[in-house]
Amino acid sequence: MKRRVEGILFDLGDTLLDFGQVDILGLFEAGARLAYDYLRGIGKPLPPFAKYHRRQLWAIRWNYFKSRLTRREFNAMDLIGRLGDRMGHGLSQEQMVELAWLWYRPLSECATMEPGLRQLLEDLRRCGLKLGLVSNTFIPGQVLDRHLQRANLLDLLPVRVYSCDVTFRKPHAGIFTAALERAGLEAHRTMFVGDSPAADVAGARHAGMISVLKSRQAVPPSSKLQPDHHISRLAQLREVLEEYELPLPLGDSTQAP
Repeated sequence: MKRRVEGILFDLGDTLLDFGQVDILGLFEAGARLAYDYLRGIGKPLPPFAKYHRRQLWAIRWNYFKSRLTRREFNAMDLIGRLGDRMGHGLSQEQMVELAWLWYRPLSECATMEPGLRQLLEDLRRCGLKLGLVSNTFIPGQVLDRHLQRANLLDLLPVRVYSCDVTFRKPHAGIFTAALERAGLEAHRTMFVGDSPAADVAGARHAGMISVLKSRQAVPPSSKLQPDHHISRLAQLREVLEEYELPLPLGDSTQAP
């Protein structure tokens, strides 16, 4: 008999929100320009744009490299504060959040959602399932929450755990445990849906959760990272849940190919 499912936790990037292939350096420069113009508009001292952009890029790259070595996430909000202090900005918390959003905004505009996603999440909630997300990211949670609000998804995901807030990155069990505790869920009664075999499948399995891989590519049979379930679209969660005796109503908007 299948285990009773009481909750579903999702990855964010390329699971709930699809970013596809993007020009990271181009988007970073676009964000730098928005941030630079914002700081100039509120009267903060600034070097020439090229120097500002170069400093920010080097700082992000160095902290990203260091976080991979230490396996501990950094928070871009802390970085923004330190760099701003060096330039004599003295930004308020509200200004730092706005600045972080401007850095992220070009990337946010690349994001798409699967048709019918909100309806699917509403149906999951209606069936009594607890929902949330767990994301590896150095982007501040306040910024990602704003993106989710604009995507009309925030209210359906009351539990949101970002690696930059807990320092642990998937597949570390600590980040999954934090989300389970906040949601009041038991690992063996919780699904985790993500797009990465190494981070999401391995992490969910290590935490004792039911793993669901969202990917258009099958995992090679020889791989040790076999998920419990494999889907190519989130709408297929309806079929997966039927195996756990949790049938959901079929909404027309979720049946797009």
